[in-house]
Amino acid sequence: MVSSQHASHDLAPLVWSDSMLLGHVGIDEEHRVLADLIGRMQSARDEDMALALDELVAHATKHFSVENALMRDTAFPARDCHIKEHEAVLSTLNGVTRRLAVGHVEIARCLADELAAWFPAHIQHLDSALSHWLCKLRYGAKPLVLRMGRTSTAETASQFNFMRRPT
Repeated sequence: MVSSQHASHDLAPLVWSDSMLLGHVGIDEEHRVLADLIGRMQSARDEDMALALDELVAHATKHFSVENALMRDTAFPARDCHIKEHEAVLSTLNGVTRRLAVGHVEIARCLADELAAWFPAHIQHLDSALSHWLCKLRYGAKPLVLRMGRTSTAETASQFNFMRRPT
């Protein structure tokens, strides 16, 4: 077996950013932890990979269970597709756990990179729709997300003179 101790990977470790915020505090906090665990798995040394994967599996299992219950309890329209995606991810995590137990570290590294590519898209598509649904039910409106380091529309418009009236 080839050691991946110093293998180069195309994807930098996943780091949480405000672009992943959905406006649902509970879900956002869970996502922050998942992003951190995925990033740690991407950076793990061979001898630490099993622990990194175990921590990710434990947290993802809990998070998906809570999210799945939220979708069922609120009759979220797209719940079946979303729940199936969670099940597929957990199945993959469990399969890779079994392979890692017999020494296949590289497959765990590949999984970490795939999760780092998948997770932000999952948040922005499936979880975003869930967040909107939950906020609509609770508050009658879409979630409001304030992202750090971005200029407001008015500031941006004035920088480019979009709002300037002709003289």
